[in-house]
Amino acid sequence: MEERSTRSKTAAALFALFLGWAGIHRFYLGQVGLGILYFCLMFFGISFVLGIIDAVVFLGMDEQTFNRKYNLAAGAVPQTFPRVKGYPQAQSRSPRPLAYNPREASNPYKINGIKKYKEFDLEGAIEDFKKGLEIQPQDISLHFNLACAYSLTEQVDKAYTHLDRAVALGFNDFEKIKTHDDLAFVRIQDRWEEFKNHGFRLELPTTPPPPSQTVIEQEVPVHDDLLLAQLKRLAELRDRGLLSEQEFTIEKKKLTR
Repeated sequence: MEERSTRSKTAAALFALFLGWAGIHRFYLGQVGLGILYFCLMFFGISFVLGIIDAVVFLGMDEQTFNRKYNLAAGAVPQTFPRVKGYPQAQSRSPRPLAYNPREASNPYKINGIKKYKEFDLEGAIEDFKKGLEIQPQDISLHFNLACAYSLTEQVDKAYTHLDRAVALGFNDFEKIKTHDDLAFVRIQDRWEEFKNHGFRLELPTTPPPPSQTVIEQEVPVHDDLLLAQLKRLAELRDRGLLSEQEFTIEKKKLTR
């Protein structure tokens, strides 16, 4: 069988930076459809910006993720795949979803999704995982696997959403979230630190405001009762002749001012 050469992350980044306006880097990566799209967008000036963004993404991507997406997934040279430090026998690696429980065989979409995931059919895996959630919407591993698949396909918002859902349902292996290879793209995002500081949730739980209005409503009648008692006392002093009518009027104005 004819061997195909592996693609270089650095070369892809350089192509994107200097020739991204023509989609050359997408042709280089074997993404002919995207390459044609970039070439068409060149006339509107959009592909110039997209090329620069792609170059930044490639440079920020670790070798493992790049190889998995653009070499293994594209079927490039399993026999001569370059070794990466800390990444032995890269050609034998495959995405590693959270293992499913054999007792959950009643959900065929979950099993098929994991099979497609390991075969690098990420779009097919995503569709099966989504159908599996229709059967078992509270399944933690399905949400985690979807987060990994969305991370590998650079769909960041959806990856964060399903990670958040997995944690909300009880997933607590936070070390896996911080080290799992397939979540590398999620971890290079600006929002990662905030997400981690929130306990791997998108938002912190909100607390209800203090019942300050209740306190105010209780204080009003107490103040009114005190004023009435003081006015009543002034009237008694006037009736007993201890205060003149003029003194009574002056003191009353002081109290009601």
